[in-house]
Amino acid sequence: MAEERLRTIANLRGTPAVTLSAWRGRSGRRYVVGVHEMAETDLAEMGDVVVIAVRRDGSGIAQPVCVATSGESPRERLRGGWLAHVARRGATEMHVHRLAQTEDERRAVLEDLDIPASALN
Repeated sequence: MAEERLRTIANLRGTPAVTLSAWRGRSGRRYVVGVHEMAETDLAEMGDVVVIAVRRDGSGIAQPVCVATSGESPRERLRGGWLAHVARRGATEMHVHRLAQTEDERRAVLEDLDIPASALN
């Protein structure tokens, strides 16, 4: 599994565009994600999403560390314990997939991505 970087442009008002990327699941389905530095990530404001914790190697290649959904457990755990856990494993970015609208859809994305899921409960 590898990241597929997407090109974005600044919006019409001149503010920087959100950096987008994508991951392909085992099924071949592509999941578009917004890329956020961990320091700027506030999962409490994102709603129910799929979050991929990512580290980059020396050449800039993304390596998934862990994946979770914000709907799996209270956001306080995601914000505190989960973020600290993935940071210890080297994650520096959060790749956030917002297009899975139901818990069943989010769980299907988790299974398709085949990234180790974190035990949040």
